[in-house]
Amino acid sequence: MKFPFALTIAVIFFSRSVFSQRQDTLLYNSDTTLQLTKYLDSSESDVNKKISARQYFNLLARDFKQQVTTPFHMSRKDWAKFGIFAAGTISLMLVDEPMQQFAVGLRNRNTSLRQVSSYVTKFGGLYEAYALVGLGTYGFVFKNEKMQTTTLLATQSYITSAAMVFLLKTITGRQRPSYYDPFRAEAEPTFRGPFFHGGRNASGKRINTSFPSGHTTATFSVATVYAMEYRNKPWVPILSYATAGLVGLSRIAENKHWFTDVLVGATLGYLTGKQVVKNYHRYSTLKYPEQKKNTLSFNLRYDNGVIMPGLVYKFH
Repeated sequence: MKFPFALTIAVIFFSRSVFSQRQDTLLYNSDTTLQLTKYLDSSESDVNKKISARQYFNLLARDFKQQVTTPFHMSRKDWAKFGIFAAGTISLMLVDEPMQQFAVGLRNRNTSLRQVSSYVTKFGGLYEAYALVGLGTYGFVFKNEKMQTTTLLATQSYITSAAMVFLLKTITGRQRPSYYDPFRAEAEPTFRGPFFHGGRNASGKRINTSFPSGHTTATFSVATVYAMEYRNKPWVPILSYATAGLVGLSRIAENKHWFTDVLVGATLGYLTGKQVVKNYHRYSTLKYPEQKKNTLSFNLRYDNGVIMPGLVYKFH
C-alpha cells in the first residue's frame, strides 16, 4: 500500500473539519458564544428565521472558506490531534482489503442482503436529492418555517461536503475496489495522486476515484443537519444517522469503496453538517437578536397564614 505526499496533503485539508472548526470573526463576538452555547445545549433553537437568497449564498461561501483555509491557521494543539488522527487512519487502512472482501462475499451469498444493499446505496445519490426536494416542498406548502430553513441548511451542507469530496478525490487519486487491472487478480487500495482519474471497472465503464466516499459524506452531511435541528424529537436523529450509516455500509458491500473511504466520508459529512448549523445560528443570533420585552405576570404569596394574590410587572 502506498501513502504518497498527495494523501498527506488531503488529510491535512480533511483535518480542518476534524480538529479546527474555528469561528468566523465577521459575525462573531463574545456575546454570541454564550447564546450559541445555550442553543446547542437546549432541545431546540429559539432562533430559526427564514433565509434570503443573499444570506443563503453568503453562508454557503463562508462554509466553504472555513473548510479550505483552516489548515493555514492550525495551532500546535490542532497539529498534535492531526497526527493522532492521521496515524489512526493509516492504521485502519491495513484492514481495508479484508473488510471489503468480507462485505462483498456476504452480499454475494445472501440474495436479500444484495437487494437491500443495492436499494439503500441509492440514498447517497439521486434518492437523497429527491428526499430534500420532498422535505423542502412540504415545508413551503404547509408553511413550516423550521422545515424550510432546515432543508436549506441541509442543501448547504450537501454542496459544501460535495466540494470537499471533489477536492480530496482529485488530490488522492485512490483506486476503487472495482478498479480493473489486467495484470492483477484484484484491485488494491492504492493512492495514485492527482494525475489518476479513476480508470475503468471490469465491464469497461469509466469510474472515478475512491477517497473519500461521496455517497457517505453526502448522507451524513444532510443527516447531521436534521439531527441537530430536530434534536428535541429523538426519532429524527436515530432515523437520520441510521440511514446514513446503512448507506456507508452499502458502499462497501456494493464494492464501490474501501472501509476507510466510508469512515472518512462519514466523519467529514458529520462535521460539515455541524459546521453549517453552527454558522447559521451564530449568524441568526446576531441578525435577529433576542428582543427583551416588558412582562406582566400573576403570582401568589403566602404571608402569616394568608394567601395574597399579586401582579408582577418587569421592565427590560
